[in-house]
Amino acid sequence: MPLASSMLGDGREDLLVIVGPTAVGKTALSLELAQEFRGEILSGDSMQVYRHMDIGTAKATLAERRRVPHHLIDLVEPDFSFSVDEFQRLARQTITAIQSRDHLPMLVGGTGLYIQAVTHGYSLPGVKEDPEFRYSLEQFADDRGNEALHYRLAAVDPEAAQRLHPNDRRRMIRALEIHRATGRPLSEVQQQGDSPYRACWVGLTMPREMLYDRVNQRVDLMMEEGLLEEVAVLRERGVPRDAVSMQALGYKELWMALEGEVNLADAVEMIKQRTRKFAKRQLSWFRRLKEIHWFDCTQKERLQEIRSLVAGNFPQYQE
Repeated sequence: MPLASSMLGDGREDLLVIVGPTAVGKTALSLELAQEFRGEILSGDSMQVYRHMDIGTAKATLAERRRVPHHLIDLVEPDFSFSVDEFQRLARQTITAIQSRDHLPMLVGGTGLYIQAVTHGYSLPGVKEDPEFRYSLEQFADDRGNEALHYRLAAVDPEAAQRLHPNDRRRMIRALEIHRATGRPLSEVQQQGDSPYRACWVGLTMPREMLYDRVNQRVDLMMEEGLLEEVAVLRERGVPRDAVSMQALGYKELWMALEGEVNLADAVEMIKQRTRKFAKRQLSWFRRLKEIHWFDCTQKERLQEIRSLVAGNFPQYQE
């Protein structure tokens, strides 16, 4: 068994990272491991930071939060624009606080950019904002749609286009702005720093068709639990339709249904299709990271293998 990372004396903090596509089972695993290893969970989901968006973002339930402390949930109102920089700052503060309690910080989620911003950090030196160019791209997207802007990004930076959703207009514009200023794609300009953590990465996966079935079942369950009503309340409260929060999976499509632009059945099918595509992009993002130990969670013996991996890295937290 390897030495516990905190015994190595290099000054870095311990961190367990659990990643994978939506609906793969990250929440259930994280709750089990947190109880076994004195863990506290940090949500690594860019949409769970918004209040009043519980069903569609698949937040841990109140009962689950009573079992295990959760952090980085319900931080801001849905009409607030929350940045990856702010997420990085709060996450790192929270990790330090958890370590001070002699508990294991566990970063769990599927938003690759947010998770990597915490575990490594990114900087873009010397690339200033270009207001005129940004305005022209906003006009272009307004006139032709976000898909056209996404296609334009794919032409000059296919890697960025692969990991950015067509509705993530703000980050697409930033990537195009960086390419215009430097003549190079975002992935080449982005500087990744050394990790301040001794991190153990666990990645969950399963056969694609099984994952897609789970996605479809999850969407149906969310509808049964009241996702349409959740979106209706946000709309009635005056949350702007173009708010970043309202681009989350499910919210955009159901807003369209509430406006009469599509029927409800079509909106639900759109959510399923969009979520399946999102899961595929998540896998593509995380597959690039060599530090992840991947486990097919449909195989029963894998759970014990995950426990052994975590115990080998963090034996000091085992109850």
